[in-house]
Amino acid sequence: MLNVSIIIPAWNEEERIADCLTNTIRQTVTPHEILVVDNRSTDNTCTIVEEFMAHHPEAPIRLLHQDEEQGLIPTRNYGLDAATGDILGRIDADCMLKPDWVEVVSGIFTEDGEAMGATGPVSYYDMPARKIALRGDDHVRRHSYRADNGQVLLFGSNMALRATAWKQIRGEVCRDKSDVMHEDVDVSLHLLGRGLKTVYSKRMVCGISARRMYTSPASFHAYMRRFRNTFETHPEHWRTHKSEHTLYIMYPWLHVLYPMYQKLLEVRDINPAERMWFNMQSELEEKDDLQDM
Repeated sequence: MLNVSIIIPAWNEEERIADCLTNTIRQTVTPHEILVVDNRSTDNTCTIVEEFMAHHPEAPIRLLHQDEEQGLIPTRNYGLDAATGDILGRIDADCMLKPDWVEVVSGIFTEDGEAMGATGPVSYYDMPARKIALRGDDHVRRHSYRADNGQVLLFGSNMALRATAWKQIRGEVCRDKSDVMHEDVDVSLHLLGRGLKTVYSKRMVCGISARRMYTSPASFHAYMRRFRNTFETHPEHWRTHKSEHTLYIMYPWLHVLYPMYQKLLEVRDINPAERMWFNMQSELEEKDDLQDM
């Protein structure tokens, strides 16, 4: 079975980094390593990671520092280059992995020797109706989050690369110093440009925050323009569907609902990330009990 490294770029993520790490170590299969790559954080991110490591000395967590350059791409690249696993999982510092994520990811690449990149659906753990949202996200990514006549695009919050594939494209991925592109789509298009296979699995589930939906309309619009900017940088690739149209429809509703729901969680003293992990763990245990029966 192939081993899996988890790479977590982090900048000022003190609010969720401990929850994220909790999910990475509570896996049905232990990850080969968990690399938190700090990028000049000015809050308590590093302190929290160090304290977490001290409280979990058995966990294969390493804290790395990418101080040479500010930005997600150089920080991501630093972590991918430092990783030693067969498979390089890449998530965000506020992500909550399903408890069987490592097992599923390892299985995808073990069973399909041609798979070089993999991704799956996500659910907003800090919003209501999470199961409905997961089904909706699965539908969008399965049918429209594609390029080049149906090839899978990877999603940065929930993706994995074969280490050998990363070595092939690491010298050519765009640096995007103007910060106007989607770095995960760029990685996807570089893989496709080399004829490398990307796959989608509905079992590769990750929880993410809906905080992007609470940004200003101007900021949200700039974020959506990154899709067009990325494909304009890669004119040899094309899309039939534009997934951002769905996000534009969702934005007004989520922009209003997000702060209201955060207030409700605060009043009820609920940690949504922790709740999501317990719910997913219970579902896995129920599934195992049924299989045993």
